[in-house]
Amino acid sequence: MTSSNTHRQRIARISFASVYPMYLAKVEKKGRTREELHQVIKWLTGFDDKKLQELIDEKATFETFFQRASLHPNARLITGLICGYRVEDIEDPLTQQARYLDKLVDELAKGRKMEKILRGS
Repeated sequence: MTSSNTHRQRIARISFASVYPMYLAKVEKKGRTREELHQVIKWLTGFDDKKLQELIDEKATFETFFQRASLHPNARLITGLICGYRVEDIEDPLTQQARYLDKLVDELAKGRKMEKILRGS
């Protein structure tokens, strides 16, 4: 996926704090927990609960969020479709990282086993 600069800028400006409640509602609606959501986010980004809350409180953008993250080395193993695009084919790093997170949240909400979501880490 080649992403336009406009698309990238739109993702860059989105506040993680504005999306987090939607992630939480999505997984809880399907019987998963806040703790499981945090486990998935921690695996991808390296953020513990305290750091995650700091980023939410400061209303960090996705750009800031992922700049501060230490992406898990196995994140490249996240594949499949999200928003109609193959995650592994997204060229823009920020867009790809945001879609990685979306994909993991989707997998959690769909009831996939945590071992599979965390790509054998």
